[in-house]
Amino acid sequence: MTLERLQGAGKTVIGTKQTVKAVKNHEAKLVFVAQDAESRIIRPVQDLCIEKNIEIIEIPQMDELGKACGIKVGAAMAAILED
Repeated sequence: MTLERLQGAGKTVIGTKQTVKAVKNHEAKLVFVAQDAESRIIRPVQDLCIEKNIEIIEIPQMDELGKACGIKVGAAMAAILED
């Protein structure tokens, strides 16, 4: 159910830089984070999401998240901007 939400979203961003930008600009409605990504990369984004009251959904593997985003490589994180 969770990844289907990402796949069916109207507007999304993929990757750490784009997700951080969306969270800081109050554009992100929901953030997906891969559990197997390096903690030094995902921890600051998780903290920022908690600060901004943005829901975080953890996905087990980067490959799984990348595939759900429609890319051929793994993704550490992604965000939904519009449902």
